[in-house]
Amino acid sequence: MNGASREALAAARERLDALMDNTSVDAAKLAGELAAVTALLDREVSLRRVLTDPSQAGEAKAELAGRLLGGQVGGETADLVSGMVRSRWSQSRDLVDALEELASTADLTAAQKAGALDDVEDELFRFGRIVTSSTDLRSALTNRAATESAKGELLSGLLGGKANAVTERLVTRLVTKPRGRSLEAGLESLSKLAAERRDRMVAVVTSAVPLTDVQKQRLGAALAKVYGRQMHLNLDVDPTVLGGISVRVGDEVIDGTIAQRLDEASRRLAG
Repeated sequence: MNGASREALAAARERLDALMDNTSVDAAKLAGELAAVTALLDREVSLRRVLTDPSQAGEAKAELAGRLLGGQVGGETADLVSGMVRSRWSQSRDLVDALEELASTADLTAAQKAGALDDVEDELFRFGRIVTSSTDLRSALTNRAATESAKGELLSGLLGGKANAVTERLVTRLVTKPRGRSLEAGLESLSKLAAERRDRMVAVVTSAVPLTDVQKQRLGAALAKVYGRQMHLNLDVDPTVLGGISVRVGDEVIDGTIAQRLDEASRRLAG
């Protein structure tokens, strides 16, 4: 997002944070209702355009949203959406993207309040690794011909009773309503949102053997010093790296594996 949409999203995030600070607000319920509104506006293009039409007064658009959602969602959700449509959006689709982000953030806040945010982060990462390693599973989850219910049942069998309920909800929404994203991109986006809940960055660490607790603590402290923020480590074991570790933070890769050094040596010899 850029311009007006970025400012509108920032304001919506602040309003959501204020709601989440209220202990009487059911974060999981709010997440579900925001997800339902996301699906509605993603499906109803003409309605989305009306609610983001810059030529219409913000208050008029808020009143329209209130009439549409009244009785369908709770007061907190209706107020949050009404505030969002009062804002100016660069593109109508940006409103839907923002609503989807807020729904995910509300669910992650529910996990954080329950002391389960670390579990959800790790489960999202592990699920992504499982999908990457299984072509058949990925095909089944991304098959456009498969119904939402069929994908939901598959995920229920994979995650039901084995993963946190928040993880299951987030993954199910992503798989059944991808909205044009790849599964991998959606999972990475959810991981970043989870890290942001406590102002942490995510480092994907690949090593030949599992790291010890001491190694993980030292690596986390070193990365936090470099980047100036707390770092959540997503750990992956890959024997093909031979030794050392590879660390990816966003688009930056720090590769200290033996395999990488051998590749570099081979290129020098070949040159």
